[in-house]
Amino acid sequence: MVRRPLGNHQYGPDTLLVTSDTAQTDLVARQRAALLRDLVRNARVVLWDFDGPICSLFARHSAHRVAAALRRWLRERGLRELLAEVAQQSPDPHELLRAVYCRRPGSDLVAELEERLTREELLATAGAMPTAHADPLIRTWTAVGSRLAVTSNNSARAVRAYLANRGLLDCFAPHIYGRTQDLGLLKPDPYCLNRALTAMGAAPATALMIGDAVTDFAAASLAGVSFIGYAADQERLKALEEAGAQVVVDSLDTLLRAVRET
Repeated sequence: MVRRPLGNHQYGPDTLLVTSDTAQTDLVARQRAALLRDLVRNARVVLWDFDGPICSLFARHSAHRVAAALRRWLRERGLRELLAEVAQQSPDPHELLRAVYCRRPGSDLVAELEERLTREELLATAGAMPTAHADPLIRTWTAVGSRLAVTSNNSARAVRAYLANRGLLDCFAPHIYGRTQDLGLLKPDPYCLNRALTAMGAAPATALMIGDAVTDFAAASLAGVSFIGYAADQERLKALEEAGAQVVVDSLDTLLRAVRET
């Protein structure tokens, strides 16, 4: 079923929050629901972001503590000046990694820092929390014949470890595309999406991306791939709406119903 967010409020002219709990019968709501069904029906390939739509990777292994540990490692080597002011305070380890990459692209330092982050992500997989309805949605989409891939800024090793723990690896393998040591190719660059499309022999028009960040939407747009946003909270909803995402769901149950219906 479909409703507008916050008691029938529209989040801009082109975005509707699609949810699973309240029917909305006005024309715009029906048009947006129809768009979601069309996107699902036409998707032969589904590209998933990882941390967010599939799971909360740092649910127990705090991203804030990971970022603090990486900053401490840089300070101990007298390299704190490599971090811009925002990166010195950010709880996002990926932002810290980008900051060092901008100052030392292609260096051994960046390679070492990326490997340290990968190890932390691998540790985090043990306590990662699956996103509600993600597992059955992945299995159902696979069962009806769509091919799935992960296109993520996280380490492909961590993605594989999590999927293996959940018994989901066969739904994606071998199409798992994480970050490389060339951090300039992280989303919003569409590099990992293009890798997936090329490897799967898929045209962009046959693909759909599920992501929860503006960088996911930007990468999908640059790759010519349709996009459905997943917003676990109002902050993400607003960010995706302002970026121009046309369809956003606040529960993957909405997508699961659409896959089963189409």
